[in-house]
Amino acid sequence: MPESNSTDRHFGNHDGDRPTQDARPAQNIAVLGATGSIGTATVDVINHLNVVDPQNRWCMRSASGHRNLNCLTQMAQSVQDAPAHLILSDAQAAADYCPPPELANAKVSVGAEALVEAAIDPAIDIVVAAIVGRAGLESTLAAFEHGKRVALANKETLVVAGPLVRERIEKSGAEMLPVDSEHSAIFQCMGTCSSKPKRLILTASGGPFRTWSTDQMDAATPESALAHPTWEMGPKITIDSATMMNKSLEVIEARWLFDLPADKIEVVVHPQSIIHSMVEFEDGSVIAQLSPPDMRLPIQYALTYPRRLPCQSPPLDRTQTWDLSLEPVDRERFPALDLGFEVARVGGTAGSVVNAANEQAVGLFLNGEIRFTDIVQTCRRVLENHSYQSDPSLETLLELDRWARKETLRCCGQIA
Repeated sequence: MPESNSTDRHFGNHDGDRPTQDARPAQNIAVLGATGSIGTATVDVINHLNVVDPQNRWCMRSASGHRNLNCLTQMAQSVQDAPAHLILSDAQAAADYCPPPELANAKVSVGAEALVEAAIDPAIDIVVAAIVGRAGLESTLAAFEHGKRVALANKETLVVAGPLVRERIEKSGAEMLPVDSEHSAIFQCMGTCSSKPKRLILTASGGPFRTWSTDQMDAATPESALAHPTWEMGPKITIDSATMMNKSLEVIEARWLFDLPADKIEVVVHPQSIIHSMVEFEDGSVIAQLSPPDMRLPIQYALTYPRRLPCQSPPLDRTQTWDLSLEPVDRERFPALDLGFEVARVGGTAGSVVNAANEQAVGLFLNGEIRFTDIVQTCRRVLENHSYQSDPSLETLLELDRWARKETLRCCGQIA
């Protein structure tokens, strides 16, 4: 499979191209994936901005969830202006939903088409793309196509369809602001220099199994894999952190987000999760972004960029001694990383296949149907079993997503 091509253009105005105006008097936000960890942190940020940025009005106009109606309702009630549109992905949950009086005027919709409708609503200024997994693809692509500012937490959109995202941004003038702490760190560091960097250095916590042997990981339980030492995340992302597939996906995401080939991206282990990433420039300087592990900081920066406002995220306590260690990744124990670099290098259909296989395999592991170490091995097998295409259409990518999920079940002995 050949190396994919890349262009010189960057996105998100981090190559010296700065907006000339501050934020508009009203900022209407669609939070897609509102009941997840990123979504709930975004609601905290919106409420905080209405305190520290009173000249603007920050509104959660739309919010989506899966079937956690209590969480969605509580979030909608907590913001200053009740959302006008609530979207659920579970049809039965939507049918049973009885909104409280405060939300009686909100439109309640269900399904993928409703997510797209919310993403392209002309009243929406910013789309927070926080749906976990491939389920967030269509709505995120639609937001880019309609020229929105997208605060991107759904890394799978770039993993599956990076070239299509860049194509839509070129045509519409949309903004892509990263929310992942690692990519937000790179974005902030790159703002210090108008030239392309020599290398991007992503940091990884190492997850709960950083010091475990392969034999120990063979016997790992879902409970042990879900015990992340630093971050509080949903189950799928937490398992991805344990396999380091999350970092693998971030390598692919960085390749498309910052338009750099895979051989200019590195990963190092940083267990303290204080250095969120680093950028090396041609003169040898390495610039890093540091902060305590709190997602509210990168979320707020994506919403308010290019301004910086007081944030709820706690500052570094510089009265204490900090251990900021960096370690090389043991790729024999964490083979997901080599898989991610391969996918970042070849592009095409590889990202869609690996992402779908991983989502399916993680579900099987959480259900106790495969071993922890089977997750990455299965992803590798499914990737090798597919017919690679270098320039696929969206329809092809979606078809391969469906194929890869079935192939994962077959490889794991779940179907004939």
